[in-house]
Amino acid sequence: MLPQSRPTVASLRRAFIAGVVVALAACGPRQTPEAQVRAVVAQAEHAAEARDLSGIMDFVSADYRDEQGNGTAELKQYLRGYLIAHQSVHLLVKVNSVEFPYRDLAKLGLTLGALGRESGAATAFDVAADVYDVELELRLEGGEWRATRARWRPASEG
Repeated sequence: MLPQSRPTVASLRRAFIAGVVVALAACGPRQTPEAQVRAVVAQAEHAAEARDLSGIMDFVSADYRDEQGNGTAELKQYLRGYLIAHQSVHLLVKVNSVEFPYRDLAKLGLTLGALGRESGAATAFDVAADVYDVELELRLEGGEWRATRARWRPASEG
């Protein structure tokens, strides 16, 4: 049987400091609702660029509807097809406006630039690029902001 090692004073001190840091972080100032919404947009952008379909869908409400009447199932199917067709995805997202008509509802105006390299592309220049004006609604559900409505138009349509 191996002798048990005892924690050193230094290791106990490090554990204590780590515990204090975690406790202080938990007690720190909460983000404003606007900062929370902007963080969700950034996290969704990261999931899309990582081509993480389930990660993207984590930000979508079960009640999601777009202006064509599509729900979460149709959105997921569309995104799956886009990710299959594009072996790389790069986004540029600009949040133009954030409004809170209600405490648990955020309305965002975004400009979304999407650049995707198509699967099987012969050269690095075989890409699909689009710019959209997006109106997005997020609702606070169980402490998490989730997309409930979306409307997008090519930016050239004004």
